[in-house]
Amino acid sequence: MDEQALLGLNPNADADFRQRALAYFEQLKISQDAWQVCAEALAQSIYSDDHIKFFCFQVLEHQVKFKYSELTEVQQQLIRETLITWLQAQMLNPQPEKTFIRNKAAQVFALLFVTEYLTKWPKFFFDILSVVDLNPRGVDMYLRILMAVDAELVDRDVVHTSEASYYFALTLEARRNTLLKDTMREQCIPSLVESWYQILQNYQYNNSELTCQCLEVVGAYVSWIDLSLIANERFINMLLGHMSVEVLREEACDCLFEIVNKGMDPIDKTKLVESLCQVLQSAGLFSIDQEDDVDFLARFSKLVNGMGQALIASWTKLIKNGDMKSAQDTLQAIEAKVALMLQLLIHEDDDISSNIIGFCYDYLHILKQLSALSDQQKANVEAIMLAVMKKLTYDEEYNFENEGEDEAMFVEYRKQLKLLLDRLAQVSPELLLASVRRVFNTTLQNWQTTRFMEVEVAIRLLYMLAEALPVSHGAHFSGDVTKATALQDMMRTLVTSGVSAYQHTSVTLEFFETVVRYEKFFAVEPQHIPTVLMAFLDHRGLRHTSPKVRSRTAYLFSRFVKSLNKQMNPFIEDVLNRIQDLMELSPPENGYQALLSSDDQLFIYETAGVLIVNSEYSAERKQVLMRNLLTPLMEKFKVLLEKLMMAQDEDRQMALADCLNHAVGFASRTSKAFSNKQTVKQCGCSEVYLDCLQTFLPALSCPLQKEVLRGGVRTFLHRMIICLEEEVLPFIPSASEHMLKDCEAKDLQEFIPLINQITAKFKTQVSPFLQQMFMPLLRAIFEVLLLPAEENDQSAALEKQMLRRSYFAFLQTVTGSGMSEVIANQGAENVERVLFTVIQGAVDYPDPIAQKTCFIILSKLVELWGGKDGPVGFADFVYKHIVPACFLAPLKQTFDLADAQTVLALSECAVTLKTIHLKRGPECIQYLQQEYLPSLQVAPEIIQ
Repeated sequence: MDEQALLGLNPNADADFRQRALAYFEQLKISQDAWQVCAEALAQSIYSDDHIKFFCFQVLEHQVKFKYSELTEVQQQLIRETLITWLQAQMLNPQPEKTFIRNKAAQVFALLFVTEYLTKWPKFFFDILSVVDLNPRGVDMYLRILMAVDAELVDRDVVHTSEASYYFALTLEARRNTLLKDTMREQCIPSLVESWYQILQNYQYNNSELTCQCLEVVGAYVSWIDLSLIANERFINMLLGHMSVEVLREEACDCLFEIVNKGMDPIDKTKLVESLCQVLQSAGLFSIDQEDDVDFLARFSKLVNGMGQALIASWTKLIKNGDMKSAQDTLQAIEAKVALMLQLLIHEDDDISSNIIGFCYDYLHILKQLSALSDQQKANVEAIMLAVMKKLTYDEEYNFENEGEDEAMFVEYRKQLKLLLDRLAQVSPELLLASVRRVFNTTLQNWQTTRFMEVEVAIRLLYMLAEALPVSHGAHFSGDVTKATALQDMMRTLVTSGVSAYQHTSVTLEFFETVVRYEKFFAVEPQHIPTVLMAFLDHRGLRHTSPKVRSRTAYLFSRFVKSLNKQMNPFIEDVLNRIQDLMELSPPENGYQALLSSDDQLFIYETAGVLIVNSEYSAERKQVLMRNLLTPLMEKFKVLLEKLMMAQDEDRQMALADCLNHAVGFASRTSKAFSNKQTVKQCGCSEVYLDCLQTFLPALSCPLQKEVLRGGVRTFLHRMIICLEEEVLPFIPSASEHMLKDCEAKDLQEFIPLINQITAKFKTQVSPFLQQMFMPLLRAIFEVLLLPAEENDQSAALEKQMLRRSYFAFLQTVTGSGMSEVIANQGAENVERVLFTVIQGAVDYPDPIAQKTCFIILSKLVELWGGKDGPVGFADFVYKHIVPACFLAPLKQTFDLADAQTVLALSECAVTLKTIHLKRGPECIQYLQQEYLPSLQVAPEIIQ
């Protein structure tokens, strides 16, 4: 072996050595006999370095996994002998091998097992057992091999094949695995189970590590072997004994969970679970409050959850089978576990609580199906409800300003609790409403002296009722009088109690979220609108000390104002005055830290636009207000653009360009209040937006920071095409001209949708403009597509692919808008060039999305030009190029019919052929029969 290269296997080796080691590994993988060198090194313990031993196993693993069939019988025998020799040595070595080596060795054994067990090595396990006997190191390897075999046969997390052949390989592998498991069940499983029992009995008091490993094996195999081999008196008694040994009980718990989880007859399952429960209970394991080991309790909670869900599954099957007597017995067994379930649900450790939620959820589902609830069941529902309310509460350690992993886990846990609350609402909506109301009112009466987490959860519960008690279109305040009254009372309390002034971000945010969630309340009691508006606008909301609260409030304020619509009329001018300072464009040089980020300001501008447009003011007044809103942006824009033109420093250029972009974005966002040109006209705002256009368009000729500036102006143009319609048209030619100068793939790709929007909207109105800019646009596209790119530059290749798609989409828009004359008037040479690019797109590029578009263009052109009066030479083009394209594209190896987009491309390809037949009639059939298909050497009987 190359000793120098092997030095690079050490993780501390420098990069050059590591690179050399990697290259050496690749070299050994393709070498014919390198595996033999590695096998010898392992069998004779030539190397003491752990990384080299691991490396040798990797080479063997590659040989067994990918090249085993190439070996002779003798060579295969050598690999078997090598592994057994290595295993024998493990029992004699003064020190055990490192864990990572043992695991890798176990993987190689497992690979050999799946390859050889059915044919050449049926005594695989017996051979291993005869070597290891009860030697602790040997037993350790034996158990690791069993886990590796289970992973190969059962564990679907192990991905064995590449994506393309995945499904085919999956079915082959599934068949092979089933056969292996069936053969094992017949030939060796009883012996293996016996060996596990011996290991457990031998080591349970003196080697906890091996005992836990063995319990893990039992838990893994129990899902696919005969359960009676494990679920019998001697095994279960031993496992239950382990439940009271501190170092074993977590693994024993998991093992029992797997036994309970095993699919079986519902009556047998109930008996099994009940007998387990009796023993666990008599062992004192149900006394949760006396247990302080949270890791064990988390496993125990998972076990109780498994037992509860197993009983519920049995109940469901028994009901379905009509066995009411057994179902009733099972229900009683379920009810008997509820007290324990509640103890675990309410436990202060969230992992323990989280593990029992499944049982809890399914239990409520049973109650939902019963016609009437007993007093005990009602008490259970109430107890679950109180537990959920208590567990929703934040703890003191929650870090609101810098949320990390623990916080993320609590947020996930809260989502689980929300599902329980929704299920509670289905079982007993009246009870849920009454409980929430009680907690809410008690808390809000004394909010000044109550801890933040209790106030937050009280408001949170009100918020959650909106989804738990579903209504259509948020109509919570009409219909059912009891519910409407209760919610209305709580909302009134929320907005009049002054709780919005609570000094904690979680309470503040929950207040605003809830106000917006129940916006329909303000239609019923509009007198509270000013109170809530003030909360939004002052230090409680948009001017809060926390950036997180300010940001979220900006979004919620926008939603609140939109939902109130006409009810905002009395407050419009006051609100506009109060938010004026929040809309300041903050240029980079003033060093002033704005209260809101530019993203948050977008919501404020949108809100301002909505307030003006939805007001009952006259058009003149609306125009004045809109001008007041947009003029400061235009003035700042002009000044900043001049500064950018003179800026030398690149960082300063970027900062100025961003600021200019924000100005355009803000103006664009105000227009979201308009749905179409009609509403802009009615508000008298067309002129203001035209002024904005004239202000912003000069940015397109700025040679600095082109990408940022063009992006902003382009977005504004998209909006103005909707808002101003044909009034935009005079600006389009010069804007297009600037945007086509020195552009890159991404610029073009983003510019084409703008031209498509104009083409689709104005059609023949823009025909002269399109004819004029058609070839300049195409030249710019072709120029970028022809630029050389490095072979493995994937991002450049992707950009070109996207640009190609955009180009074909443009041609599709032009032909689909009935403007084929735009192409026809470009001169014969150019027309031909365009047509050939479409043929190329349909056949040569393995991109089904582009291919589909190309066939749509071709069939449209055939429909328009393919008749007797079509352009000269087009019929010839149809037969020479379009017909062959329809056959050649699907014949390409890259044309993958397992892909949905490719199927769509094939469908359009067929439509193209059908259109040719419709336009050319019998002549088309004759051409296919007599000329084209014979040229492909298609047999005459198939042609006919």
